[in-house]
Amino acid sequence: MPITTTRRRLLAGSAAALALPAFARAQGAVKPRLTAISQWSAGSDGAAITALGKKFEEKGGIWQHSPVPGFTTEMMNKLRAQIIAGDPPACSQLKGPEIAAWSKIAPTVDLDSLVAAAGYEKVVAPDLAKLHKPAGKWIALPLQIYSTNMLFLSKRGMDKAKADKVPVTWADFNELAEKMKSAGMAYPLANGGTRPDDGQKFEASFAGISPTAYRTAIMNLDKKALQGPEIKAAFAQTRKIADWCDPNVGAQPYATNLKRFVDGDMGMLIMGGWAQGVLKNAGFKFDDFTIVPGPSDNGKPVFLLNADAFIFWQRKEADLQAGQTLMAQLVMDPAIQTMYSQITGSIPVRTDVDLSGAGWSDGQRRTAAALKDAVASNQAVLSLAHNMAQENGLTAAMIDVITEYVKNKTIKPEEAVTRLADAVESSR
Repeated sequence: MPITTTRRRLLAGSAAALALPAFARAQGAVKPRLTAISQWSAGSDGAAITALGKKFEEKGGIWQHSPVPGFTTEMMNKLRAQIIAGDPPACSQLKGPEIAAWSKIAPTVDLDSLVAAAGYEKVVAPDLAKLHKPAGKWIALPLQIYSTNMLFLSKRGMDKAKADKVPVTWADFNELAEKMKSAGMAYPLANGGTRPDDGQKFEASFAGISPTAYRTAIMNLDKKALQGPEIKAAFAQTRKIADWCDPNVGAQPYATNLKRFVDGDMGMLIMGGWAQGVLKNAGFKFDDFTIVPGPSDNGKPVFLLNADAFIFWQRKEADLQAGQTLMAQLVMDPAIQTMYSQITGSIPVRTDVDLSGAGWSDGQRRTAAALKDAVASNQAVLSLAHNMAQENGLTAAMIDVITEYVKNKTIKPEEAVTRLADAVESSR
């Protein structure tokens, strides 16, 4: 379903809401209560948010979570309806540039004092922190991090192809895919065919070819970069990836293919660490697959950053304010971030969490190391497919072009470049 929420629509009629009073400190005499909206209802995501709710209740709070299954759009529609009705949740799932956009339609909680008390800002990547304090004050808190371009290798698939070399560049990756195909895998890649999946194919290709060009074109929307040679090469690589995927799972999620992946009928998967959580939740073992950074033509890890977060909305009720304080403290707690990431397959937002102990996978340790290396080499960029690089309206326009290109093989890469540039111009 196309994402229909636009900043212009959201801003309509918002001036009165901005005049509401600022957040008041919670009163100690009340029982903390939290109303929360997210799209996490099942699987490892559902298990993680349920576990967080139990921790909230163990601290004496009342947990009232309203999951909205499906894509982000459905969750945002519920959030918008509640804001318009003057009844926003105490907090809601939101991320990326949408935090800044939505903060202009209803008053948010100033979390600065809580963040300072927890020393949180010292252990969060600076670029990530900026997204959660759009006007200079913390109004949202990131909970977990994924890289959308991690490469999952099926151990049985690698054995079937008699391959023992982990691909580093796109040339390595393409060579391995052909080798797997020659070994009898009709479709070496286990990716799905949803819109976010198509977006991931493109962003992994582009960032792997040139993270600098990706940042300039996709994050900064530079006209020249949007028509540059790197983006044309990215569309060409995207076509190769699409050709190695099973067309019969078009519009279906990657999870449809996980058994075929583990069994070695498919050899590779380009996905975020959440696939580890799904694999684990389905009963598969870490020995069944390996997780490494996705292809990067300069040999250094490229980290396509996707971070889930909660934004906090102003409420006058003392119990909800107390609930917001408790929730903020839990989200920033190292033990809670550890618990959450070990369930979902993500890595903690806090860079001071030790991943060497039990409960962490080698894939998560490699993901954390990739983030550290990518930040050091300026190769950490924001995911387009998961609403981190641009607001929803622009993202939707760009993904429209990408997914049509993936599905319609008559469209040439140079034509896709023109279509993408035109879509950006018409949506600015």
